[in-house]
This record gives sequence, structure tokens and C-alpha cells, in this order.
Amino acid sequence: MAKGTHDFTPDPRNKNILINVNGVMTPRAEAVVSVFDSGFMLGDGVWEGLRVHKGKIAFLDAHLDRLFEGSKAIAMDIGISREALVERLYATISGNGMTEQEGVHIRLMVTRGIRSTPYQDPRVVISPATIVIIPEYKEALPSTVENGIRLFTVHVRRGDPAVQDQKLNSHSKLNCITACIQATQAGADEALMLDPHGFVATCNSTHFFIVRKGEVWTSSGDYCLGGITRANVIRTCRENDIPVFEKNFSLTDVYGADEAFVTGTFAGVVPVREVDGRILTEGSGLMVERLQGLYKELIEHDVV
Repeated sequence: MAKGTHDFTPDPRNKNILINVNGVMTPRAEAVVSVFDSGFMLGDGVWEGLRVHKGKIAFLDAHLDRLFEGSKAIAMDIGISREALVERLYATISGNGMTEQEGVHIRLMVTRGIRSTPYQDPRVVISPATIVIIPEYKEALPSTVENGIRLFTVHVRRGDPAVQDQKLNSHSKLNCITACIQATQAGADEALMLDPHGFVATCNSTHFFIVRKGEVWTSSGDYCLGGITRANVIRTCRENDIPVFEKNFSLTDVYGADEAFVTGTFAGVVPVREVDGRILTEGSGLMVERLQGLYKELIEHDVV
């Protein structure tokens, strides 16, 4: 079973799902890509995690904006239009009988395609982009959402854009994986990562917020992915007169916070009860509970 915000109970229905590989619906056990695929070989591609609610993909426009911007940034042609990709996503949901089901999470992955030989130069690519859509029944455990997670600050930093731009949601996640490994070995659920200057940046798979004296703080955003849920929470705060700031802050600010939480497409808003052994709250604080409710309302409004 997964750990941290991605805790879930394996669903037996997932054994029979159909995975969309380049437009072809394929049984899970038979869904494969080439060993020469750019994603497998080099981590060359972009991806999105999507949540289905009442048969609709929540915040789909924002996710596709990020996907297509990322592909443009790495000079990768997705090969189909935005409209065709939307049709393929919904065809995958429909083909799995998931249009009336709750708790569906989708991983959409696009790689540069098949290479003629193991080599990083994109000029050796000999096929269109590989597009894989994996829908699964997968929800965060209620205990995680209610009771929160523990974070551990790792030595692995978020790099600056000249090294690898953190705004790019690429398949190359070794930086985050290394951070996750260190946090797991320290007995925590997820890693808290600092930026090159020592300020708090983000977590290895979610975005991090603290609450201090009625104010919500998150990082400047300079060294983290442009999170869809992160942006929605910031917007929700502003629309509900909750003071929210994107700014630099240190671990000292974190240790003295009244509450903390993380955000992500998979689990939404999840409380953080402990950071580096410092207990912040037992379960959810008042601000986190309020934001969890407001975020659920936002999803409902979006899918309508």
C-alpha cells in the first residue's frame, strides 16, 4: 500500500480495468509500451493526475493547460488536438463503466515516443508521441484526510530553473523520489523540501501550507510545480476573505505554526500534524477543516 497523502486501499475492481494506450483500450495485464519508449528510457515526457467527480474530470481545463504548456516547453508534439485528447479521456472513463462511479483517479502520461536507439537526442525518435491513460478506483483513506500526515525535512533541495525547471511536470521525478526515500526511512509520510536558499519550497508530491494567526502561507512558488489544487486553495482563500500569502518562510516559521496542510489532486486538502517531530495539531485544525469544506464546494461547482 502507498504511504502519506497517497494512502489508499487497493480496489479489486482495478484488476479488470482497460488502459488506453495510443487510443486502443487494452486490458491492464496486457497494457505495455516499448523498451525504446522515451518515457521508459529517459523520463522524457509530461503527465497529469486527474480526479473524476460525478462523471466529470475536475478542473480539466487547468490540467490540460499545464500539460500542453509543458509539452511546448520541451518541444514535444503531443500529436492530437486538445479536443481529441478530451474525447479520449472520456472514452476511457466510459469504456470502463466509470461515468456513474465515484473515487476514480486518472493518470494521463505523454512521452516523446519510440526512439530508434538508446540515446537522449530527440532526433532519433521514430514514432508519434505515446499517450497512455490509466483510470483506477482510488481514493485517499478517510483517516489520512481527517488525522493528517507527518513530514520530515530532507537534504534534497528543489533546484532552480537553470538545472531543471520545477514548473515542468515531467516524467523525470528522481529528485522527488530521492526526497521521498529519505523521508520514508526517517519514519515520516512525506518529504518537506527546501529551495536553494533554505526557504520552504514544497513536498515531494504535494504542496505545503502553514497557518499562522489566521493567515495562510505558502511558498513563493518559484521552486515548485504550478499546482492546480494549490492555485484553487489560494483562490478560495481570497474569495472567502481568508488572508493568504505566497512568500518565503523558514522552518522556524513552520515549527511555530498553528496548523499546516498539504494539497494535491489525489487527496485534496490534507492536514499535517507533525513536522520534524514538532506536533502542530492533533488531526485537523479549524482552518484546515474550513478549507476542506470550501474545496469540496469548489469541485462541485466546477463539475457542474
